[in-house]
Amino acid sequence: MTSATPSPTPEPTSVPIFRKILIYGSILSLGIAIVGAIIGGIVAGPTGVVSALVGALMAAVFMGITAGSLLIANKYAGRESAIGAFFGIVMGGWLLKFVLFLVLVVVLKGQSWVEPGVLFLSIIAGVVGSLVVDVVVLMKSRMPYTSDVVLPPAPHDD
Repeated sequence: MTSATPSPTPEPTSVPIFRKILIYGSILSLGIAIVGAIIGGIVAGPTGVVSALVGALMAAVFMGITAGSLLIANKYAGRESAIGAFFGIVMGGWLLKFVLFLVLVVVLKGQSWVEPGVLFLSIIAGVVGSLVVDVVVLMKSRMPYTSDVVLPPAPHDD
């Protein structure tokens, strides 16, 4: 007697790419924090160091939300009934980033321990750096354009 347990849904081929993006993005954020803290310390003293660290942390969190939401949403990939869940998770992640950014702008504006120029440049370095990480990881991934596609069987000649 054999059991008819359904086979688990195979992992989408994009999952390793998003994992690499998270790893490389974390390394990038650490680099931005170190370089930003040194430059911020030289330019603006202790407030520059704190501002650079906050900017690097913001960049890391936003990058993590993007890749993390796509990794979570990929658990629903391949199921026609859950396509709404996939897009809901991705859009929810983007909405969370937008709201979080607005809250942080309001909270950090005018704080005595924040140097706006250093914070701004750290965030910009994180945004540009995350775009570079995305491009580098995707270019080196060697993922085919038609990954995860199941073709119908070939017609038979009778």
